[in-house]
Amino acid sequence: MVVYVEPKQASQVPIIDLSGTFDGPSPARVEAAAKLLKACRDTGFFYVVNHGVDQALIDALFAQSKAFFDQRATAKERLLKRGGANGYEPVCAQALDPESPPDFKESFNISAPGIPGSPDHLNNQWPEGMPDFKHVLEAYHREVRRVAFHISRLIAKSLDMPFEFFDGNFDNQRASLRLLKYPPMPKDAKPNQLGAGAHTDFGWITVVAQDSNGGLEVETASGDWIRVDPIPGSFVVNLGDLVPEWTNGLYHSSLHRVFNTRPHLDRYSVVLFYNPRYETIVETIPTCLGPGETPRPSFVSGEHRQQRAAAAKRMNMP
Repeated sequence: MVVYVEPKQASQVPIIDLSGTFDGPSPARVEAAAKLLKACRDTGFFYVVNHGVDQALIDALFAQSKAFFDQRATAKERLLKRGGANGYEPVCAQALDPESPPDFKESFNISAPGIPGSPDHLNNQWPEGMPDFKHVLEAYHREVRRVAFHISRLIAKSLDMPFEFFDGNFDNQRASLRLLKYPPMPKDAKPNQLGAGAHTDFGWITVVAQDSNGGLEVETASGDWIRVDPIPGSFVVNLGDLVPEWTNGLYHSSLHRVFNTRPHLDRYSVVLFYNPRYETIVETIPTCLGPGETPRPSFVSGEHRQQRAAAAKRMNMP
């Protein structure tokens, strides 16, 4: 059985209110950017509330996710993620921490259409016999991408750059959406086996909707782990590895993990990986370069993400 050490502290992740920030310059926008600055310099994790996504749509999304994962294994495995297609990954198909056993989770991915032939383009697959599944996922995908785009603008403002500084980077980007189910950990789980092993995300920002069961944890600068407890009506947002590169280390991408501590309950979450298009060049932002500091080397966004994804072991997958 996994020897699990309970995090020392409950969530201290800041809450950022987006109300009043969408419709032009305002004191609310200035305040949100200031709070972002602190959150991004501390752990790179924060909640957003009053984001504008209808709770009825979020509820429908979780209902569709549960219905999908409740299908027989044979129905899900017809949609296995392989080659040039998004799709399903069964339990223990991935190890986000290559030094730990495979992650005890299953998932299903879709993404934006992108440009056919682009290295970043993947086709979507859809289950049969679930008439509302595609409509609900695509509707939520559009809405949460709108929120992620706005948060990206607030990040630009927090860096004393123009509000629209990053806008052009998100044309024709894939923006993967991932449904996740974390079953209760089995009694014969391997040592150090978690729902998702400790890792940082590969890209720009990640927007997470989580159910009420909890299990998401983040490592602080002191090396302690704290809970990122569910807050009704919120999304959890965390920075990926591209952000420290763009900000010359000013902003952080922190290790995080998932462990389902509920012995008889499944945990569900839905994750949007919001990234620049494949060809985007990541290079130090001028306002993040102090006197005498050397900028980090520039690189291609998509190449970095592909390298990181390949390093996350996939187990027994075609």
